[in-house]
Amino acid sequence: MNSQEVIERIDKIENLPTIPSILRKILGIIEDPNVSLQKISEFVASDPTLTARILKMVNSPVYGFPGRISSINHAMVILGLNVVKGLLIGVSVFEVMKKNMVGLWEHSLSSAIYAKIISKKKDLDAPEEISVAALLHDIGKVILLIAFKDEYTKILEIAKTRENFLYELEKEHLGITHAEIGGIVGKKWNFPLKLIEPIMNHHRPQLSKNFELETSVVHLSNILALSRGIGYSGEIYVNPINPTSWQNLNFKFEDIKDIFMEAEEPISSSQEIFSSDE
Repeated sequence: MNSQEVIERIDKIENLPTIPSILRKILGIIEDPNVSLQKISEFVASDPTLTARILKMVNSPVYGFPGRISSINHAMVILGLNVVKGLLIGVSVFEVMKKNMVGLWEHSLSSAIYAKIISKKKDLDAPEEISVAALLHDIGKVILLIAFKDEYTKILEIAKTRENFLYELEKEHLGITHAEIGGIVGKKWNFPLKLIEPIMNHHRPQLSKNFELETSVVHLSNILALSRGIGYSGEIYVNPINPTSWQNLNFKFEDIKDIFMEAEEPISSSQEIFSSDE
């Protein structure tokens, strides 16, 4: 299998019989470049399960509005279109993660929490958007599980026996990585570059041309979640921190210790909140 075959199937992902029905509906909405907050709000409000999950997410420690957002309209106004589109994707693939790659949701959530904390420490604009990028940084793995379940499951098994990072094995067997796929679908879903670049380059942040600092945040957040051992991302080994990102973020090791400590309570609370989600 080569990268072109993979890309062609992913480009038609809405038509695959294995795609969850809720994700199919959501993609039909967000792929419209002119979609409005009002249209998304009406769509979400028509689905009680989706409404509950979105409200649970925005009121969780991940986004820092505990118990304060009671309606989808309120969430839309506070968080904005890009964040809500990202959250829709996140909660719609929840079941795929739970069923096909146990632990990926927990890894993604903890990465989002680390990204929010780091973004605030660096006084970056729109930390919620960077946090959403971290939540979705492994969306390419979910797409691969939907489109190439048998092939990708084999790659995950190989990763357990080889001294390679997962993205290296993906490149070897598929000709493309989950990060690259994440960037491709991000463009397809009309995400802004501020989300696309961190998703596409979270393993190679030095390739980010417009949002290198934001990409560095997502890169580090993924590594912190891996090193903390939360959930399962398919990686057996913790990726090294990219030297350029370390320089960009300009943290001392004491700062990393503080980030770990600050993240403990929200990560613990989020695990409790979402572990019972059905």
